[in-house]
Amino acid sequence: MNPTLPTAGRVLVDSLRLHGVDRVFCVPGESYLEVLDALYDAADDIELIVAKHEGGAANMAEADGKLTGRPGICMVTRGPGATHASTGVHTAQQDSTPMILFVGQIARGDVGRDVFQEVDYVAMFGKLAKWVVEITDPSRTAEIVARAFHVAVSGRPGPVVIALPEDVLVAPSQVPACKSTALDAPAASTETAMRLRTLLADAERPLVMVGGSGWSPASAESLARFAADWNLPVACTFRRQDVVDNRLPQYVGHLSLGMNPALADMVRRADLILALGTRITDIATDGYTLLEAPRPTQTLIHIHVEAAEIGRVFQPDMGIELPAPAAVAMLAALPPPERPAWNDWTASARDAFVRFGVPPQRSPDATGVDLGQAMQALRAALPDDAIVTNGAGNYAVWLHRFFEYRATRTELAPTCGAMGYGLPAAVAAALRHRDREVVCVAGDGCFLMYPQELATAAQYGAKLIVLVVNNGMYGTIRMHQEKHYPHRISGTRLQGPDYVALAKSFGAFAERVDATDQFAAALERARRHDGLALLELVTDPKQITPALRLGEPQA
Repeated sequence: MNPTLPTAGRVLVDSLRLHGVDRVFCVPGESYLEVLDALYDAADDIELIVAKHEGGAANMAEADGKLTGRPGICMVTRGPGATHASTGVHTAQQDSTPMILFVGQIARGDVGRDVFQEVDYVAMFGKLAKWVVEITDPSRTAEIVARAFHVAVSGRPGPVVIALPEDVLVAPSQVPACKSTALDAPAASTETAMRLRTLLADAERPLVMVGGSGWSPASAESLARFAADWNLPVACTFRRQDVVDNRLPQYVGHLSLGMNPALADMVRRADLILALGTRITDIATDGYTLLEAPRPTQTLIHIHVEAAEIGRVFQPDMGIELPAPAAVAMLAALPPPERPAWNDWTASARDAFVRFGVPPQRSPDATGVDLGQAMQALRAALPDDAIVTNGAGNYAVWLHRFFEYRATRTELAPTCGAMGYGLPAAVAAALRHRDREVVCVAGDGCFLMYPQELATAAQYGAKLIVLVVNNGMYGTIRMHQEKHYPHRISGTRLQGPDYVALAKSFGAFAERVDATDQFAAALERARRHDGLALLELVTDPKQITPALRLGEPQA
């Protein structure tokens, strides 16, 4: 041991500082005490946020990565800590979010003995993360951490997992911290741009499909300018609605669960689809039914940062490997045709989107809060830069259909469909942007995945509002249950706590809202509260989607 050299644990923290990390989300563990001690000395530069569950910590880090475009950092202990955090890694993988998970590990000499909390992390995370590595040489810590930052943000962004044997962390490292080298952004050739322009200008019924990660306010502005100059209809893929200001005349909707039938028909009838920044997934294509695989009948132009994603399912007529910012810069520079053939096509699609955004008339026997009206009230009350988070469940259909996203990086929602995401994501957003309003919309089942993160919000002074949509069931599963096994309710009833009392126990402002006309005033009181707030919205359990009630024939 050389006391004059820093330990590997301290080189790791030095590496975080070099890469501009200012916040780490964690649940502490004895397996990485050396790193925790080094973070004590780095407290002026790196804030340590202690979550109450490793799943919550991982979701917070993933959300932070979405908001900043830099890797969100999470640290957990070995064994159960890692398995709990795996949900956040899966979300980062499917959502293309840069993230690094550091996991404590057993000592090198005990590997293979099935000792306390031993897990082979390369095997466990091998299909979930972009790269999984275990540091076995303390002097390679700087090299591996620098590579992790590069891998997390290069190509299609995603999660990296680094295992930290406890004996490595306390050993001296011969190599000091170093920083990864940023890559120069690529650009499309003039020939490529002109070929794309020709295909686009020759179309009669084009549709731009946008999504994916890596969008900044500048790139979103370029996209809006391109869409306006060409008067092209633009639809966002699942839970990427904040890529485009939904108020733009060219915005035509959300390729999502609960998709507007008119938008689905538009995809089928389009003669050209420009897929920009997004993977072309099952949800965006309604289970691969809106496009034919492997060769769509529509002319397909697919622009994506990762070559492996182009042609994964659908073979395009033109594939371009470019990140979204470079792609929209190219598109915004293309001269539009004088009289686009699709002006009426765009106007009709926009009109269908606007009509779909009006909440349907309620059933005469409906009870509780009309969630469609509540989402419209939320939309009217919040400023353009408010951040809205959610997890998974049927309640989210109301949010995605009736809310309006107006600015980039204001929607935090898992495309992987993970329940419980909304509250941890809201905590991360409120800490990252203390000057902005943050609202989490969560079903009762979704909220109960990580309700303990109210304690994290309270501990660190995160100002946010939680809307708990309470219908006393796991609504999505009940919907499928009624379709396939009608009148045989099994496992989908949900008995929750007194949500108001629970929130107040953490010092939050809290109210129960039983009727639609109570919501706007309750929301205003929650917004005026300087701290954590929760509103329980009691909704009709029969209203399983905006258009479907239990016990009534399905369309």
